[in-house]
Amino acid sequence: MTSTPPAADTAPTPDRIEIDTSRPHPARVYDWFLGGKDNYPVDEALGRQIVSLEPQTKYCARHNRWFMQRATRHLARTGTRQFLDIGAGIPTVPNLHTVAQRVNPEARVVYVDNDPIVLAHAEALLNSTPEGATAYLQADAREPDRIARLARDVLDFTEPVAVSLIALLHFVPDADGAYDVVGRLVDALPSGSHLVLTQLAGDVDVERTRQAVAMYRAGGVTLVPRTREETERFFTSNGLDLVDPGVVWLPDWRPHLGVGEERDGTAVPLYAGVGRKP
Repeated sequence: MTSTPPAADTAPTPDRIEIDTSRPHPARVYDWFLGGKDNYPVDEALGRQIVSLEPQTKYCARHNRWFMQRATRHLARTGTRQFLDIGAGIPTVPNLHTVAQRVNPEARVVYVDNDPIVLAHAEALLNSTPEGATAYLQADAREPDRIARLARDVLDFTEPVAVSLIALLHFVPDADGAYDVVGRLVDALPSGSHLVLTQLAGDVDVERTRQAVAMYRAGGVTLVPRTREETERFFTSNGLDLVDPGVVWLPDWRPHLGVGEERDGTAVPLYAGVGRKP
């Protein structure tokens, strides 16, 4: 197994992990949506509130993971060998590196998250093929320059890198520089790199979405839905070429690449897209 441990200035050691269980965290709420066990009562409470408002939420969370797998599979098959997964969340099988390394065993992957509980499970994220490499960084998505700097210990930024922002940007408000964060990440990438993202839609079922935002806010979590145009802006404002079929609903992005997915036609109000840096 080849892996790279967290850089010394990025994370506490596992025996000194401090986890705040007094308020929900998006990574742990998402884990509950996916049926995971690495969450706390405060996370489950918010999750149940959201499901009471949007019964399809768990189904949407699974589709979010499936999109990540399809996008990773596509990029690995078309030559991408390096991946930077920001907002990685609690490990869920198959992880991004598993998908990429099944296609190309030499793939190198760096995971980034700011929730200490993810660090507690980092061993699962470091289970690389002998030919490839994986690493985990404890960092906040709003630190793009630091993330890019530390990721260089594992990734070669003279070669294409795919940056994955799955279900992340709707937790980064414009006031915190969401578009600037993405722009600085893209600026650090060489030609041929890709941006992969999903984003909660803000232009469908507006009233119910407003209620979901209020529920998250009551739990101390900021949720920022965006329209299709606002989602496309993450790509267009950075000069990226959208990969067909563009920014679409999650289930509509290259469904033929799916493996073992369950589809019942339920609406999934999240946008998905992949863009390439010329």
